[in-house]
Amino acid sequence: MSVIKSVHARQIVDCKCRPIVEVDVITDDGFTGIGCAPTGSSVGKAESFVLRDHDPNEYGGLSVHKAVDNVNRIIAPAIVGMDVTNQSGIDAVMIQLDGTPLKERLGGNAIYSVSIAVFRAAAAAKNIPLYQYIAKGQISTVPVPSFNVVNGGHYENLTQPFNEFIVMPYGAGTIDHAVEMGIHTFQVLEKILENYLGHKPLVAPSYGYAAPSEDPEVILDLISEAIDTCGYTGKIGFALDCASSEMYDSTTNTYLLKGKRITADELIAYVRYLTEKFDFVFIEDLLDEEDWEFYPKAVRELTRTNILGDDFIVTNLKRLERAYHLKAIDGFILKPNQVGTISEAMDAYRYAADRNLIVVPSGRAGGVIGDVVMDFAVGLRVGFIKNGAPRSGERIDKLNFLMRACDTNKGCKLANISSLLKF
Repeated sequence: MSVIKSVHARQIVDCKCRPIVEVDVITDDGFTGIGCAPTGSSVGKAESFVLRDHDPNEYGGLSVHKAVDNVNRIIAPAIVGMDVTNQSGIDAVMIQLDGTPLKERLGGNAIYSVSIAVFRAAAAAKNIPLYQYIAKGQISTVPVPSFNVVNGGHYENLTQPFNEFIVMPYGAGTIDHAVEMGIHTFQVLEKILENYLGHKPLVAPSYGYAAPSEDPEVILDLISEAIDTCGYTGKIGFALDCASSEMYDSTTNTYLLKGKRITADELIAYVRYLTEKFDFVFIEDLLDEEDWEFYPKAVRELTRTNILGDDFIVTNLKRLERAYHLKAIDGFILKPNQVGTISEAMDAYRYAADRNLIVVPSGRAGGVIGDVVMDFAVGLRVGFIKNGAPRSGERIDKLNFLMRACDTNKGCKLANISSLLKF
């Protein structure tokens, strides 16, 4: 038994220079865990609440002193003295203290940061890496990384409705080669985009290249050219994060595509065409986060890829259960901060794993070095993950984490995901 001696929160900043909460948990026998809650760019309506100060004089209203104060003044006294390995008990105390469905009183960012810090302190008390604590033993595989190479969104001269164009080196033999393949493709793609645009591509907000066209097919053709140029044909697959809620118009019930508004049926038909031309490992958030009617149709019709929910599921067990019974997904994106505690995220993972749904851990756009999601990715022994663009320290850190974990665990290999591919 290792008892929590102190809990202390502070404000720091994420990779986008937005304030976030960081928490230290220290046990009576001197073990420490540090946790902080990243935030995303595409945020589901049902995600746990990020409590900010809305003071226009500090970080444009994004400071988190209220959440920090809630940790130090309310949460800390309630959990000091508890066994640090009692994760579910500690998380339950915080959930009860908050008392709202989306953790709006204390802030999901406050609660989740404490939850991570407790988790890390518990692993430290066992003198093992957190991923081994999660795995309950040695690991034998690390997941295949994916790379967000082109970012959609609103630009000066175009709007690309699909949020992320992703490549995944499923055909690599080792984690080292998988990382090299992703980086090489990303670097060659810059030259191909420069030739297409007549100038160097811009760096997008999520650190990939800014979309060069409003036509997704054009972008996929350019990425295919980069893959072929690198000699990786048949070894790298595609994925899309459509983040369609961002471009959905609820008044007309339509989606944006190539400058026009289209129906869910038309969007499904178009993406089906793309999956017949290109090999897709997965399509994420194809439809609006509340489109419970058409997600089952997407699963039925898009037979050459896996349909995953992110904003649609928000790592929420109730939404996951509903989607499973409707046959609306093949899996979901695991982002523990969406639900707000480690325990709730693990509940969602176990429900999915028990039903052979794909679970894909992912960081957030506003990430940090040492993201706990990587311990989840390795400790849960998943097949593949989302890493982001191979640019900026916190994203490179995730790649290094995989290579380091594989090297330090004897006999560890890159996961074989051939059974998850539908093309």
